[in-house]
Amino acid sequence: MVPKKCAGTQKSLDVARFLKSKSLRSLQELEPEAKKLCAQGLGTACAVCLRLPVVQVSSRKCESCCLLPVLPPPQSSSIIRDLYQQKLGKVTWSSLQQGLQKSFLHSLASYRVFQKAAPFDRRTTSLAWHPTHPSTVAVGSKGGDVMIWNFGIKDKPIFIKGMGAGGSITGLKFNHLNSNQFFASSMEGTTRLQDFTGNTLQVYTRSNCCKVWFCSLDVSAKSRVVVTGDNMGRVILLNTDGKELWNLRMHKKKVAHVALNPCCDWLLATASIDQTVKIWDLRQIKGKTSFLYSLPHRHPVNAACFSLDGARLLTTDQNSEIRVYSASQWDSPLSLISHPHRHFQHLTPIKASWHPRHNLIVVGRYPDPNFKSCVPYELRTIDVFDGDSGKMMCQLYDPGYSGITSLNEFNPMGDTLATAMGYHILIWNQEEARSHKYHKRQ
Repeated sequence: MVPKKCAGTQKSLDVARFLKSKSLRSLQELEPEAKKLCAQGLGTACAVCLRLPVVQVSSRKCESCCLLPVLPPPQSSSIIRDLYQQKLGKVTWSSLQQGLQKSFLHSLASYRVFQKAAPFDRRTTSLAWHPTHPSTVAVGSKGGDVMIWNFGIKDKPIFIKGMGAGGSITGLKFNHLNSNQFFASSMEGTTRLQDFTGNTLQVYTRSNCCKVWFCSLDVSAKSRVVVTGDNMGRVILLNTDGKELWNLRMHKKKVAHVALNPCCDWLLATASIDQTVKIWDLRQIKGKTSFLYSLPHRHPVNAACFSLDGARLLTTDQNSEIRVYSASQWDSPLSLISHPHRHFQHLTPIKASWHPRHNLIVVGRYPDPNFKSCVPYELRTIDVFDGDSGKMMCQLYDPGYSGITSLNEFNPMGDTLATAMGYHILIWNQEEARSHKYHKRQ
């Protein structure tokens, strides 16, 4: 199918150049990260990490591990050396970024599940990291419950009780302007702002009808707007004071995901089960045909999310395809990744996400016997792909938690992974980092 391109979108190249300039991080920002990586050491992969197929291991140390490390151990001083060489103009910026990414991928071999929680009586449906507290995550359930969990301390998590059946939390975002508040959309039929005690501070949308509910949510602290999509294909834009800016039917069916571009928050992506993803300029929306681009897919789409630098868009369908689009040419996918994650009614839809600091994609695997690369007894792993080549870089797996991980997101620091698996929330981190944090708390 050929993507539809709306007239009047010749400024896309200018947008691409702007996004590209935003994506370059300064050396002063990268150098502490590089030193941290070198200081942590490289570690050694266990026997399970060194070969496939995987065999059962009795060693406690090997309970969870990176199944597919594909990179040779880099020299311990290579990143610092590359930083210095880049300052001298002898190493390109792309080579420096590749070196940092290789070191991070090698560190995944020592990632383990070191915290776990199962607070809900129904499956988890949404997950969001706190923007400034790297050890705090919010998780919502199908029953409308919300848990605010700071796993870096021993105190009990904050638990906000939902309405039960029919109250599923479909979207969560922390309030960047107040660290003790969060936004939530739900099947209860509202999009609202709440504090950590559970008090509702503002109701932005209310359907007043059991047949209409809200399926997605995003917020821009810079422009102070809230955007939400419902199951009828409508998208509503409001300011954070609650004033409705517009309410339009942008898709034929449910809007499963909405995402504002982190760098150009006037750029909106909407994903729908009508098998399309659309990109909009919020400054020029006049109706359902005023999109910049319409990106047709072969199956309904669960998610469309921008990379942190805003230059790429990642989409996840409901069957076996992940796509990467670039700002330089939104209407043509940069890469197509075949990956089994088919839709199932009683499973939280699987959504791929970006790593916040590297060009990596993380997504849960739902083995499909009809998938051509499927092997007998295939594991339900967490897969990490390179965002450029689409190549599988590694897989994480814990035999103690062998369910399907529907949601997988790294924290803003990029060193801790949270996964939602059925009733469970799992926190992954490097074994060395976990030991350091434990002794520091003691």
